[in-house]
Amino acid sequence: MQNLLSSSLLSKNLKIKIYTTVILPVVLYGFQTWSLTLSEGRRLRVFENRLLRRIFGPKREGETGIWGKLHNEELSYLYSLQNIVPVIKSRKMRWSGYVVRNGEGREMHRVLVGIYEVKRPLGRPRRRWEDNNKMDLQEVGVGVGCGDWMELAQDRDRWRALVGKVMNLRVAKKRGIS
Repeated sequence: MQNLLSSSLLSKNLKIKIYTTVILPVVLYGFQTWSLTLSEGRRLRVFENRLLRRIFGPKREGETGIWGKLHNEELSYLYSLQNIVPVIKSRKMRWSGYVVRNGEGREMHRVLVGIYEVKRPLGRPRRRWEDNNKMDLQEVGVGVGCGDWMELAQDRDRWRALVGKVMNLRVAKKRGIS
């Protein structure tokens, strides 16, 4: 794929289509169940920026004629689609609403939200899937308690609006919009 994305024979639009239809689904396989940490989010952004630099190629300074690589801000301007991390967060929240509305008797609900009766190791507990959902809702400005987000997910229209807010939150911060 590296040769294909850096080829000058293909247009940039076609390369972006290849990225969004072939590469991105492979990278995001099973992401709904991930407990995304900050370091993993950073690594995913680095991966995405590396591929976008390969797609858009180097830039040439107008005055000096020196070639250089595109900076992150320039990449986000050229790549009009959403960053990979907000996409993961919003789709994960959408799927968590589906899991909660499916009912507590289902296996996926018990696995993802269930509490296990196993002796925990020493140290700080790892961040759980449910904790990530709560943190994403707090970023939007919705303070939720233990089971409150599950009650909130029962209302499809309100939950869909919150998913949209999570998707657009990073874009608004990045572009200086409040």
